[in-house]
Amino acid sequence: EIERALDRVVKGADGYPPYNIERCGREDGQPERLRITLAVAGFTRDQLDVTTEENQLVIRGRQQDDKTRQYIHRGIAARHFQRTFVLADGMYVIGADLKNGLLSIDLARPEPERVVKTIAINEHE
Repeated sequence: EIERALDRVVKGADGYPPYNIERCGREDGQPERLRITLAVAGFTRDQLDVTTEENQLVIRGRQQDDKTRQYIHRGIAARHFQRTFVLADGMYVIGADLKNGLLSIDLARPEPERVVKTIAINEHE
């Protein structure tokens, strides 16, 4: 079930920032969880936005050039990015954490309810 959700989670982009998607173990009857971890070294919490828009998870990063610095060599560019993931039906974001340059976003996919409905059979004579 979760593999089908993974098929629908990723939507292509330019490859930046790199990311991992991992399955997290279930805890005490909690729904199955996924964790998306993006490498966002150099970004502060204030430069990152995590939003859900309809059935999509959108992560944006914005950095500004520091005009007061004079670089002799510049190999690390200030850049912007937007990474979009399509969420499977029923998936929702539990939370997000930024630690050591890694932004982790936890998602849950609750089990669908098993609905049994009895259909009346009409009899015609």
